Amino acid sequence: MNHNPQAASIRTLAAPMALAFLLLAAAVLAGCDQANGKVEDDPQDVVPAVPVEVAQPRVGDMLAVYAGTANIKADRVAFVTPKVSGEIRAVLVEEGDRVKAGQVLARLDGDQLRLEVAQAEANLRKLERDYERNLELQKRGLVSSMAFDNLKYELDAARATYELAALRLSYTSIRSPIEGIVTSRMDTAQVGNTVTPVGGVIQQSDMAMFEIIDFKSLVLEINVPEGQLSKLAFGQPAEITADAVPDKVFEGRITLITPRVDSQTATFPVKIEVRDPEGLLRPGMFARVGVVFDRRQDAIQVPRSALLDDEGPPTVFVVKDGKAQERTLELGLSNGSFIEVLSGVGREDQVVTVGQGALKDGTEVRVVNAPAAATAG
Repeated sequence: MNHNPQAASIRTLAAPMALAFLLLAAAVLAGCDQANGKVEDDPQDVVPAVPVEVAQPRVGDMLAVYAGTANIKADRVAFVTPKVSGEIRAVLVEEGDRVKAGQVLARLDGDQLRLEVAQAEANLRKLERDYERNLELQKRGLVSSMAFDNLKYELDAARATYELAALRLSYTSIRSPIEGIVTSRMDTAQVGNTVTPVGGVIQQSDMAMFEIIDFKSLVLEINVPEGQLSKLAFGQPAEITADAVPDKVFEGRITLITPRVDSQTATFPVKIEVRDPEGLLRPGMFARVGVVFDRRQDAIQVPRSALLDDEGPPTVFVVKDGKAQERTLELGLSNGSFIEVLSGVGREDQVVTVGQGALKDGTEVRVVNAPAAATAG
């Protein structure tokens, strides 16, 4: 058998070269496959679907509301003081009592005034008899017209004196000018004490014998900026809520829009009447008021939180076939946490309410809640 060392050497060198050639060919084929898109995706390169929460737009009446806050107060408050001097003989009411208009609250000593009434009445009766007697004489021409006229004037003066004395006597019965509740009784309003009339306008309960408040006349006064005044009008309805009476909404209406602007605040005071048939509210309670200045029926509404914060036209994302779809909206009225949509979304659309900040148009999404109709918080 012939042994050729040179051929063996060639075979030894050819084996590694063939292997290198095969590896190079494989690399070239792999590069071609990548260029043709035949390589499988790496699982780490797959973008997962973005979890979001959605809600269907709600449909219902849309109210445009001007909101404000104020303390409740009574529109009819009476500070009752004596109109004549006298000793207190009886106090007939206490704090918390409900009284009617004209009801007697206390009585004063009226002995001197009764004597003055009796004296004035006697003088009046005398002049009435003289007048009747002189009337017959005047008809017969036995009394001059001047003397008869003077007698008539004296009679009129005597009648006025009697009526004034009787009126002063009636003031010894101190009466309530309004219907309401006795909310304050002065400590010195005790039997045996002497009271006197107070001059000027009484504006504080400690200056009066009694304070009477009509709790059926509750009102609110809000200060409206001049830019918002055009939205309000006399008789507009309002909704009132009070922290002291939770889960209760009270009805009201505008009863006065002051035509004069407050120079210090540049606002217009607006008075709102509050209806409280159950008597749950009290003066001094803090309340929130919303005045309805526009109303639309069957309005499509989406949560305000669904709107994107980007500059430009208002937009939201809706879910279509598992992907986010950006929609431009035309908005209408707004009320609290909801806003009316005039165009851009329909009643059956699923509007993204949570997670829209991580979305772009066409992003795959995964809904993590039941897509029920949106509700107010």
